[in-house]
Amino acid sequence: MSSNLSNSIPSEAEMLQILRQRHGEARQEKISSATVAICGLGGLGSNIAVSLSRAGIGKLILIDFDRVDISNLHRQQYKASQVGINKPDALAENLHEIAPYVTLETHDIRITDQNAFPLLQQADIICEAFDDAAAKAMLTNLVLTKMPEKYLVAASGMAGFGSANDIRTRRVSSHFYLCGDGVSDVADGIGLVSSRVMLCAAHQAHTVLRILAGEIE
Repeated sequence: MSSNLSNSIPSEAEMLQILRQRHGEARQEKISSATVAICGLGGLGSNIAVSLSRAGIGKLILIDFDRVDISNLHRQQYKASQVGINKPDALAENLHEIAPYVTLETHDIRITDQNAFPLLQQADIICEAFDDAAAKAMLTNLVLTKMPEKYLVAASGMAGFGSANDIRTRRVSSHFYLCGDGVSDVADGIGLVSSRVMLCAAHQAHTVLRILAGEIE
């Protein structure tokens, strides 16, 4: 019996109907027709992707040049069996198990100021989910200056065992949101803790959904 149940995947119509009941038909239509780019698929990006897929997002553009490492497993949405696999491919596999009808576009590449525009031009909202300060600054500056019409949801500060209540979302400008505590830094030797990283990722994912639902701060 358990084998039969595990092979019984709900239809796309059934899953969409449940989401409409949860979110409201008008909101779900906006979510289901949206394209979101996630730049960096580590502790932030992989968790953002899972939350948005569960919410019925229309399309995700998944971008990362890295491979799954054993050190990633305590906070990122990968399996032990996926160590060594390219993150975009591994995450796409997992997302299709969770939300089989989400459209995914994967790029096994490092984003630079030369290739960012063609990679991101189809996205309605861009999530910055890097763990490198220089990469964060590059993407933020590029989106704000060259793609000012797009929403950017970025992160700053989610390391350590600090209070969960210190993680918050700020609207920096009309199209720029920043999530995190704004202070903690993994370079300080505090380390990344799964639950706190996931809190920040949840803030980012929820901000995306609020933007799409028209719940602007």
